[in-house]
Amino acid sequence: MKNWGVDLGGTKIECAVMEDGKVLVRKRIPTEADQGYQHIISQIKKLIISIASELGEQPTKIGFATPGVLDPGTQTMKNSNTVCLNGQPLEKDLREALGIPVKLANDANCFALAEKLMGAGKEYPDAKVVFGIIMGTGVGGGLIVGDQIIEGRHGIGGEWGHNELEYNGDDCYCGKKGCTEQVISGPALERFYLRSSGEKRPLKEILERAKNQSDPYAEKTIDRLLEFYGKGISSLINVLDPDLIIIGGGVGNVDLLYTEGFERIKKYIFNKGIVTTPIIKPVLGDSAGVFGAALL
Repeated sequence: MKNWGVDLGGTKIECAVMEDGKVLVRKRIPTEADQGYQHIISQIKKLIISIASELGEQPTKIGFATPGVLDPGTQTMKNSNTVCLNGQPLEKDLREALGIPVKLANDANCFALAEKLMGAGKEYPDAKVVFGIIMGTGVGGGLIVGDQIIEGRHGIGGEWGHNELEYNGDDCYCGKKGCTEQVISGPALERFYLRSSGEKRPLKEILERAKNQSDPYAEKTIDRLLEFYGKGISSLINVLDPDLIIIGGGVGNVDLLYTEGFERIKKYIFNKGIVTTPIIKPVLGDSAGVFGAALL
């Protein structure tokens, strides 16, 4: 059976068709979200028609990785940084536009599902509870138990990025202050460096300057990342105690997270400073979202 998945991103829409774990077709087009909600629907339909024509076969159902989530109560989208999706009955509209059943899941959940079943998690076959983290432009997470996404009563299962991490910290678009996303995302770290030093630099350069010990403001910024990362991850472990944590996103590539950052977790964990949880990098790259959608 062929599995169809679509990763609906802020700038691109990607579709993959898989069969027996092999990718048959993979194609992407621009989202063009600035042209509005109905245009996004039409872009998705155009992409599906194009791939169906190429395969000579119509899909019977499609999984979608989405920014934000479908609220279980209202059946409308919420918490999406592609703001024109918020408040819209996306699942219903896609079902009607495509004429087939569809299933939606948050993109971080799809990342976690794909990495557990097809990616880094394959090296840990006994890991039943897996938490997938995305640390990049934003911060999000997804919880997998067995081979199932735990979406939760409100559809916000795994929303690690919007817990308060810093008291009275920076304003977050969600309406709170000091959310994890406003402390250890890439833009948040770059913002902290700018405030501290008066200079604007990309995170990659800040990391290099900290490594070379040539810039005390860069060292302070990376120390902030490691300290709050340790605090944030310890809360995850205290609540869920997962068998495995997989960290994706640009900030997730920072090697210090897996050495010094791991040591910082020990300061906060409710286990006498003992941490045995494997915390690893993903292996699927930017394929995780669309593969996770296909797995739905």
